[in-house]
Amino acid sequence: MILLRHTVSGTLRGARPTRSLSTRASAILSSLDIPVGAAELPGVYDGQWYGSGDVLESVCPTTGEVLARVRSATPHELHEALGKSKDAYLHLRTVPAPKRGELLRQIREALSAKRDVLGALVSLEMGKIKTEGIGEVQEFVDICDYAVGLSRMMNGRVVASERPGHTILEVPNPIGVVGVLTAFNFPVAVYGWNFSLSVAAGNANVWKPSPSTPLCSIAVTKIIASVLEKNGLPGAVSTLITGGKDVGEAIVESRDIPLVSFTGSEAVGRVVGKTVQSRFGQSILELGGNNASIIMPDADMPLAVPAVFFGAIGTAGQRCTSTRRLYLHRAIAPQFLDALQKLYATISVGDPLVDSTLLGPLHTRAAVGIYDDAVQRLRQSGADILTGGQKYDHAALSQGNFVQPTISVPKTADPADKIWSTETFAPILNVALFDELEQAIEWNNAVPQGLSSSLWTRDIRNVGKWIGPEGSDAGIVNVGTSGAEIGAAFGGNKSTGWGRESGGDAWKQYVRWSACTVNFSNAAPLAQGVDFST
Repeated sequence: MILLRHTVSGTLRGARPTRSLSTRASAILSSLDIPVGAAELPGVYDGQWYGSGDVLESVCPTTGEVLARVRSATPHELHEALGKSKDAYLHLRTVPAPKRGELLRQIREALSAKRDVLGALVSLEMGKIKTEGIGEVQEFVDICDYAVGLSRMMNGRVVASERPGHTILEVPNPIGVVGVLTAFNFPVAVYGWNFSLSVAAGNANVWKPSPSTPLCSIAVTKIIASVLEKNGLPGAVSTLITGGKDVGEAIVESRDIPLVSFTGSEAVGRVVGKTVQSRFGQSILELGGNNASIIMPDADMPLAVPAVFFGAIGTAGQRCTSTRRLYLHRAIAPQFLDALQKLYATISVGDPLVDSTLLGPLHTRAAVGIYDDAVQRLRQSGADILTGGQKYDHAALSQGNFVQPTISVPKTADPADKIWSTETFAPILNVALFDELEQAIEWNNAVPQGLSSSLWTRDIRNVGKWIGPEGSDAGIVNVGTSGAEIGAAFGGNKSTGWGRESGGDAWKQYVRWSACTVNFSNAAPLAQGVDFST
């Protein structure tokens, strides 16, 4: 094992779980109009704020301090909020689409004005570093921009009819109320992807955020609500219902919600998909990733090494698109691993609100346990742990959920082995060596998940194979880069769920489609030449 010389950034004194907030937390919450001194905050919004259900605790993963206690919805309050969402849809669907685009433009401006402090809240409550927190809010801003333009371009089609004097129109109309269940790792952006397209399409929305990131959802909802109010629109256009499993189940089971977008684990996603389908609803599922990068001998190493470094360590390995599998061509494996380990040794770990920090904490104590279990499984299987494999022992990090990024070379490269086939939401990178690109592609495709993948090569023949029918079966297939942008549809195949959000044609899921045949002639012939005359 290589001994790493890590830099600890920020000063994290042992804050105990208490309602006496640190200065850093108080300043952020106050800037977003979240009461600091309140014993409890209301976690339901449908035009007014309330909530008298179970209490959710928002705990800072960096210091362990309790940031706030939030009252979720009772069953009655949940039913009431869903009813108001339906009423809000009946109103919004009559607003012309370009006017809905103007609404989104104003929301974009309001979010942009609070971008940095809202990004700081993401860092405070979720744990990702400052630049990533701000970048996540920027995603919401960007998708609002996209949806503003889309509001004038959500076009149907004119189809030629075989019958004289007839024409066929394929017409999109709003679908109704959209349920959006988001995960902790992107507590702002994922709602933004769904909300922006959904509102442009004319739908109302019900947001059920992760129980561990209620403050991010409250802050975002306050910003959206202020714009809705200024425009005389019902607050329930963007309903917020915080809560646990019972709230999620109620939304998923509701026949008043024709479309449910769920981001989370494969296990829960399987239940969501079956439940929604059982009532003939539609679902958008964004589930497990387990993403791979493949490095060919002709790869541009100065680009590939930092990309893998960020892919594996960014957001402490808690991104849907985090790099978890690294397939190295045998010819360059020693060189690549040496360069990668040198980068790992330089990482600055600590308070994610400090500009120089590159590695923040895992989101929860439970996540630390999952990391520990995965590392233990690697050790027991005889894997070679090149770096990491344990929690940090710095005193300044003792109150947070900090773990060392890990590079492991398992004994087997068999993709059916649990080490390879199971996604671990932590900064653990497993490495295997290959001799031919076809072998690496086979390994890439052999796991159940299919979200993101990346090939590093400068050979156009490799590129053609990689993006073609013999290549990666993931929803995101990159060459010489990593990650995703809002302009293209985001989502994966296989057990990742087949869902698509954000750009591309994703908007078409947020509308109901009708084929409308219009007869503007003086006759009414039947199609296919059928003669039913008497």
